[in-house]
Amino acid sequence: MPRDREFPQLSETEAARLRVLVRDAFAERGIEVTVEPGRVTTGTGWQFGLTNLAAVCHHDSRGPRRWPALVDTHVDRVVRALDGPQALKALPHEQVLARLHPRFIPGGPRLLKAFGYGPPSVPGLLEVLALDLPETVAMLTAEDLAGLGDPTALRERALRNLRAVRLDRHERVRHESGARFDVLMGGSYFVASLALVLDEVVRRHSKDAPTPDGILVALPHRHQLAYHVVRDGDVAPSLNLMARFAAVGHEASPGALSPSVFRWHEGEFTEVATSDDAGEHVRLTEEGIALTARFSRG
Repeated sequence: MPRDREFPQLSETEAARLRVLVRDAFAERGIEVTVEPGRVTTGTGWQFGLTNLAAVCHHDSRGPRRWPALVDTHVDRVVRALDGPQALKALPHEQVLARLHPRFIPGGPRLLKAFGYGPPSVPGLLEVLALDLPETVAMLTAEDLAGLGDPTALRERALRNLRAVRLDRHERVRHESGARFDVLMGGSYFVASLALVLDEVVRRHSKDAPTPDGILVALPHRHQLAYHVVRDGDVAPSLNLMARFAAVGHEASPGALSPSVFRWHEGEFTEVATSDDAGEHVRLTEEGIALTARFSRG
C-alpha cells in the first residue's frame, strides 16, 4: 500500500482520513481551517502541525477506530492553546514567571520571526520560552515577551523552573559492544530541555561527573534525553548506538526534535553524528570522527 509522503508511517488512505477528521473536528468548533499535507492553518493565520497527531494515531494499539476520539482530544487542546498567550494578561506577573520554561522546537525559516529570539544552542533546534499551563503548553513569541521583562532575566527564571522538572524514569543502556548511555524520560514537555543544564543533570543522576572531554547527548523528542560522559575507549560504540537510538525515537514519537547526537562541551553543542530514519546507517561529522579517533588510539 503506498505510503504518505508527509507521514510515511501512514498509508496514503490513512493520512487522507486523518486530515478529514482534523478538518471536521475544527469545523465542529466553528473554526474553518485550510488543510495542507503536514499542517492546518486557520483564517487568522494560526498554524498547527499534524506530525505529533499522526504519530499518536499510528502508535495507538486500538487502531483507526480510535482516531476520531484521538483527533477530538488533540483539537480540543489546540483550541485551548489559542488562548494560551492570554495568560500573560490574566495571570499575575509572578505566576507567569513561575510557569516559564525553556523549550526546544525544530528550527525552520518560517519560525524565525516569531521564535528566533532565543540564544543559539542545539544545532537545528530553536530555544523558546513557554508557559506551562494546566491543560497545555503555550509557546511565547517575541511579541508576547516584549512587555514581560529583560530577556536575560526571563531566561534565567525559566532555567530555574526547568531544574524542578519531574522525571518519571531513568534507565541505563548497556550493550555487548561496550556502548553505554543513560536515558531520562518523563511526561513533561521539558525533559529534553534539561540539556540546557546538562552538567547538573549528569551530576544528579549518574556516578560519572562531567569530564573536560564533554558529554554526548541526544534529544529524540521532547519527553526524552540520552547522555554519555566522554571518558575512554567506549566512545565509538556509544556514539553509534546513541545515533541509532535517536533516529528511532525521532521517527516514532510525538514531539520529535532531532535524530542527531551532539557533543556538549562547556555549555556549547556540536553535532557529532546522525542516522537515517531507520537507524541503520550512522554518519559521523568531522567533529565526531576526530572525537572517536582520539579515544581509539593506543
